[in-house]
Amino acid sequence: MSNRPVRVGVDIGGTFTDVLLFDADQRRFVIDKVLTTPDEPSLAVGDGVEAVLSAGEHEGRDVDRVIHGTTLVTNALIERRGSPTALITTRGFRDAVQMGREHRYDLYDIFLEMPEPLVRRRWRLELDERTAADGTVLKNVEPDDVAALVEELRGAGIDAVGVALLHSYRNPENEQRVGEILADIAPEMTVSLSSSVAPEIREYERVSTTLANVYVRPVIDRYLALLSDVLREQGIEAELLIMLSSGGICTVETARSYPIRLVESGPAAGALAASRYGNELGLSDLLSFDMGGTTAKACLIDNGEPTISTEFEVSRVYRFKKGSGLPVKVPVIEMIEIGAGGGSIASIDSLGLLKVGPQSAGSDPGPVCYGRGGTQPTVTDADLLLGYLDPDFFLGGSMALDLSQTRQAIQHGVADHLGIDAIEAAWGIHKVVNENMANAARVHAVEQGKDPRAYPVFAFGGAGPVHAWGVAQILNAPEVIVPIGAGVLSTVGFLSAPLAFDFVRSLNGLLDDLDWEELQRLVLEMEDEGRQILSDAGIPEDQMIFTRVAELRYAGQGHEISVDLGPDRPSRETRADIEARFDAEYRRLFQRSAPGNPIEAVNWRVLVSGPAPTVPLELLSTVEPAASVEQAQKGTREIYLPQEKGFREVPVFDRYRLGPGMSFPGPAIIEERESTAVVNTEALIEIDRLRNLRISDH
Repeated sequence: MSNRPVRVGVDIGGTFTDVLLFDADQRRFVIDKVLTTPDEPSLAVGDGVEAVLSAGEHEGRDVDRVIHGTTLVTNALIERRGSPTALITTRGFRDAVQMGREHRYDLYDIFLEMPEPLVRRRWRLELDERTAADGTVLKNVEPDDVAALVEELRGAGIDAVGVALLHSYRNPENEQRVGEILADIAPEMTVSLSSSVAPEIREYERVSTTLANVYVRPVIDRYLALLSDVLREQGIEAELLIMLSSGGICTVETARSYPIRLVESGPAAGALAASRYGNELGLSDLLSFDMGGTTAKACLIDNGEPTISTEFEVSRVYRFKKGSGLPVKVPVIEMIEIGAGGGSIASIDSLGLLKVGPQSAGSDPGPVCYGRGGTQPTVTDADLLLGYLDPDFFLGGSMALDLSQTRQAIQHGVADHLGIDAIEAAWGIHKVVNENMANAARVHAVEQGKDPRAYPVFAFGGAGPVHAWGVAQILNAPEVIVPIGAGVLSTVGFLSAPLAFDFVRSLNGLLDDLDWEELQRLVLEMEDEGRQILSDAGIPEDQMIFTRVAELRYAGQGHEISVDLGPDRPSRETRADIEARFDAEYRRLFQRSAPGNPIEAVNWRVLVSGPAPTVPLELLSTVEPAASVEQAQKGTREIYLPQEKGFREVPVFDRYRLGPGMSFPGPAIIEERESTAVVNTEALIEIDRLRNLRISDH
């Protein structure tokens, strides 16, 4: 590993690209925030990295590593911008990916639309081969059959192939043989094998995940190559690492092979940062609330860690309707995402009601107040009109906001339709988006058996601190915590994430009848694969951490739960401990269990991770705090107060001048370069030892 002192985290959002540089020798951070360049995201990365290097008085050769998160995979799947792709599967099963689960996600919608597979039926090709459910090969692959399919694909210009043969999760022999033949006779084609991408039971999900992976692989290859070129132009030859959806980071080579693991890359970093702050503050339970320019994300942090799920959907027909998307079986930090960001567009629907989002103005043209050609009123426009944002101090004054155009847009786009004035319309937009986010967070918590009223709200993102207090009041949350540098906090998650990778194998059966020797072999196989990946990335074996998880259920149930297996490998000797852990987790989730019923195993997982880097959170602000609260006040401003249904002058504080131990009452505005915290009711605002804002009713 390099001894160079500088690490850089880069987060590309729908509106802004955030860059954070940490210099370990000087123990200082440098932050920058630039508008995202949607047509070529790497350009904004180059601008941001150049800015932080210059501000930190560094050269590219000083950088030890760059950690990056991207929404490119998600966007490519939603917008169907992947490569022309084919599926090779077992004869008779080409339509399994079309039939899916045969489940109606909305029972009463007579115009129900199901997600379209990534591969048209014409290019779902079949091989006459067969593996039995127990892994026995009944019919081998014939090389001539594969060669005939290759000629067909070449003629159609197909350059990406997903191979998903029946029961390959149990025995990948036939599937691997197809991969070898394709590599030999068609090396120009990008190939993904389901036994490598998602080696677990459930055919539809396995095939869907494999196709999604290979569909975006050429896109990710080109993007990562271009990003590497941009970094080299800045003189950076250091290792580029990519954030995984599960909260770990991986090498570029791993990301290129398994790009579907990046599907929630950016949002995962924010949840990871929230958990790091919670652990530092002694708060093991938090509601992470990340609101940016395009979306808002809510994630529960329990016992100091975000919950990991192994099921996710992409490219939903109805963006926020579960079941309407393509399933992918990859580990992701479990969160709920809604179309509520600073750029979310406000409009009047067919019933004459105010609607906010999910459509967003993004960064181009952006909200009306940006003056970049936007004409539709957005949440940021409403916040500006309410006085919550300073038109002369947006991004620290580097980007002036147009108040007069904003007022006209809200008046013509919303207020005139509702017969109210522009201020009432702006407050309506602000309140509707708060309600939408609070309702989504409440549902997310309840679905996990949690009470949202018990979770402090940890708010970040460019728009998060503006809306967090309003959301927390709707949820009856005990307090709001706003970290310093909230507008770029996801980048802290990048810098504090460990190198990690998750593996899965299916070995299903009752614990009473399980082949424990075979299970030991599979677990060791996963551990060896993880050991190799981390070793290639420079992690010594004595620093590797192995986490083992079983997915178990009562016999006859249709779904399983994840059970941490503790420090020991699963074996016949640990079976009683596995059963006890399952019973405890089942009771935690459902407040009851069914002792005496046989327990069935479905999947077994191993997470191999390296040590998490240390990030001194107390150093995020390098500005010396003022001697008193009065000295930290930079002025006053009229803002809209809902309880008074009008404007009142309130104090405006310089975020960087507020020091530990200070406190003052709300209403108040607290400004920093990348975000603004709004407290528009009576409240107590305190500054803790990490210089976080702690906002509560008492």
